[in-house]
Amino acid sequence: MNDCLFFGLNLYPKLLKNEPNKITKPIQFKFENENEKQIKQILTGNYSTIFLFENGKSIEYLNENDSKQNPSKIEIENIQKVTVGSHNEAILTIEGNVFAKGKDIDSNNPNEFINISLLIEDTNDRVIEDIISGAFSIYLLTSNHNAYGIGSNQHGQLGFDSETLSKTEKPILMMKNVSKIFSGNSSFHVFILNSNQELFGCGDNNPYQLGLGKTKEYYIRELTKVQNIPKGKIIDIQCGSTHSIMLIEDKNQKRKIYSAGFYQYNGLGKNEHSHVFTEIKSSLFEKNDNILDFSVGNRHTLILTSNSKLIGFGENLYGQLGNGNIEVSELIPIQIELPKLRFNEDISNYHICCGYQKSFFYYSPSFSNLEEDLIKLFRRKEFCNISFKTKNGEIIEAHKLILKYRLNQNQNEIEKLQEIISKKSIKESNQIFEMIYSNRIINPILYCEIKEIINSNEKIEETMKRIYLNENEKDFIIERKEKKYKFPKLILIMRSELYRGMFLSVTEDKSNKVTDYSELSNKSFQIFEYWIYSNQIKDEIQITQEIIDEIEIGIDYFQLNQTNPNLFDLLINKFNNQIQNEERCLIF
Repeated sequence: MNDCLFFGLNLYPKLLKNEPNKITKPIQFKFENENEKQIKQILTGNYSTIFLFENGKSIEYLNENDSKQNPSKIEIENIQKVTVGSHNEAILTIEGNVFAKGKDIDSNNPNEFINISLLIEDTNDRVIEDIISGAFSIYLLTSNHNAYGIGSNQHGQLGFDSETLSKTEKPILMMKNVSKIFSGNSSFHVFILNSNQELFGCGDNNPYQLGLGKTKEYYIRELTKVQNIPKGKIIDIQCGSTHSIMLIEDKNQKRKIYSAGFYQYNGLGKNEHSHVFTEIKSSLFEKNDNILDFSVGNRHTLILTSNSKLIGFGENLYGQLGNGNIEVSELIPIQIELPKLRFNEDISNYHICCGYQKSFFYYSPSFSNLEEDLIKLFRRKEFCNISFKTKNGEIIEAHKLILKYRLNQNQNEIEKLQEIISKKSIKESNQIFEMIYSNRIINPILYCEIKEIINSNEKIEETMKRIYLNENEKDFIIERKEKKYKFPKLILIMRSELYRGMFLSVTEDKSNKVTDYSELSNKSFQIFEYWIYSNQIKDEIQITQEIIDEIEIGIDYFQLNQTNPNLFDLLINKFNNQIQNEERCLIF
């Protein structure tokens, strides 16, 4: 059952029956079909609202020319993420394709989704890892960590001179070696964070929302480095039409909120201008409280804290702050009263979505998204160590863990596979690797060619096929301290001899077994979980001797298949670096 609250401009008369045009306090938003799956994500803009459900299905409500408010199903499968701008929409699929629509995306068919990832000129850069919409632009982050933009460049929001490039209907490269891209559904500006954690911005800067200080230029037409960033890790930046909000996490994992822009445009959380990003201070942000989620609309902002407080500020002409008032904007943060929540679970399972003159507050449990993370992991080049060349000279990277498991492990088998790939097109080659990864016979002719080099242990193959194709058996539950986590069995098979023996056993069915990880502390479990997928340790994690001891025991007990560098070496190196840094600080 969905749990979703709404307040602001009522554009849903069929769903919010007998309610005024302006809803000033949070009320229940009920779907016409109560059998809808659990909400995963809500995105809303000026002319549309999209609801994405856990099952990868999505429905769309149009605000314009749709007085009946009949939702339409989006006919795209395996949706991973949605994003909505002022007059555009984009869909990211699990396979890494992006389907988008809008008058600045395809002027001939503004209401039809097209695959814009296929329009990227560099064919090796067509797998997309993340998407974000601006008001009239869409930004793509590829698996090679490159940023592309498509749509309007009227304000320089694509990083080019708008006089020579007013808009583009195919993605153009903006920056390489990118970590994250930030924008907003009503924003004419964008921020890009590179792999060195340097922040750049471009686009509309009329009320100084880029945080570049006092500048004479209204429009910044090329990516410009943002100086004087607050200390800490940038978790997120969301952009309104005339302001920007930044979330920073310090070394103690305390999160603080910062804003840039002019206060009279609202949404800054203060009654003074911010030419650079400055902290929003309020007694509502208590010492024992932390920020869990936030969202930025056109000119308002909502923040959710770990103490179950919903805090808002900015424009309130349509009741989008949900505080019961109307046509009264709030320059400084106020607390919003919430009705009793139906789910008495961790408050971190609730999320916010702000749009044009409206707001959603909804329940979305922290889906593991582990299969999505696994797919991203497969795409990343740093985890691929074998390259194959097609007949046209194009390069395909093969994932080392999968080939280690799926192919016989001598060089002759790799050479056989290379010989087959060298005679195939890029499309056929991708099908071959999909067969190797999933054990699905997509093309019988191709399968006949490669079956002799696929591991021929029929009992293992049968079990693997069952795991891949049976929705009820893909995941394995790990239980610790009364919480349950879902892991795809495939990654556990590859990472642990213990789980490999458990899942591939032909004598005993242990598919529903639950493992208890309660002996690991929260931080150790986070390290263990992150390393399983990425073979890395998060930069912000502080290592202690106790954590090293716990992880060492866990490595031995779960018989982890260590790769190079292995988890224990990473922990020791990080621990030694911490000590050295502390010693340097003492010297200075």
